[in-house]
Amino acid sequence: MSRHHVIEPLPENMIYGFFDASLPPILEVDSGDTVTLTSWPAGGLDSLPADRSRVLQAHLDAFERTPGNGPHFVTGPIYVRGAEPGDILQIDILSHEFPYDWGFVSILPLLGTLPDEFTEYETIHPTIDRNRGTMTWPWGKEQPLDPFFGVIAVAPPKAWGRQPTPPPRVFGGNMDNKELKPGATLYLPVFNEGALFSAGDGHGVQGDGEVCITALETALTGTVRLTVRKDLGYTYPFAENATHLISIGLHEDLDDAAAQAVRQMVEHICRRTALTRNQAYMLCSLAADLRVTQTVDGQKGCHMMLAKERL
Repeated sequence: MSRHHVIEPLPENMIYGFFDASLPPILEVDSGDTVTLTSWPAGGLDSLPADRSRVLQAHLDAFERTPGNGPHFVTGPIYVRGAEPGDILQIDILSHEFPYDWGFVSILPLLGTLPDEFTEYETIHPTIDRNRGTMTWPWGKEQPLDPFFGVIAVAPPKAWGRQPTPPPRVFGGNMDNKELKPGATLYLPVFNEGALFSAGDGHGVQGDGEVCITALETALTGTVRLTVRKDLGYTYPFAENATHLISIGLHEDLDDAAAQAVRQMVEHICRRTALTRNQAYMLCSLAADLRVTQTVDGQKGCHMMLAKERL
């Protein structure tokens, strides 16, 4: 029978701004187990509210005691027994909750989609109403929340050494894909024994693009189910939910990221149907939506969504 595990948000259970396959796991679980973990918002001390009473002591401790120099707090790694290189880790995203009643949004130097045009740097702290599921902008307008972890990853190949968290890559990472929320399933190729799963960079809500460099950055508690799949053979991140297939493209060039998302969708249509590649490509053109995931993480992202009823 599967077991449930809870990881406390302590400095020894997090890393701050990097992935590394040589890190010892903080937890070992069996395939099919569920895990609840919490991660602090991305950013440094200057991103916190001026009223420090709104910040948990464990969060403040993390700045002093968590290895790395940011910007993303990531909880893990978690060793999943039975996972081997060449397998797929299936991550079923089950639930999200907010530890804080605040988040932050920033314009930062040399970052974002229009860094040369926005040089009056600013950080604001919208409030979060956890009961109503809304945030409130400083100018009074409310907006519904739609939380997800910006960073979901397995460890990179050992030969790559230590990798910074900002650019997403084939092992996942800072994909900033708002579709990876409760009800979605993410599939990541495994490069190391145990997969070495981690997650962090909580977002309260984000538009496709994340154009100013941040979403509503906030602490997030999430529950996932981790399952080793030896029957899939995927070589690139892919996702789905109850209604849609979601292909993922990542590249420094946005055109190449778009091409990767289309290529992956064609491949997965052919896996699931008897359609030829030509037929799958034409189906994508008429029935799938190609979206810009984010334009701010070095490696830009596109994702394509195809309703399963169109297959």
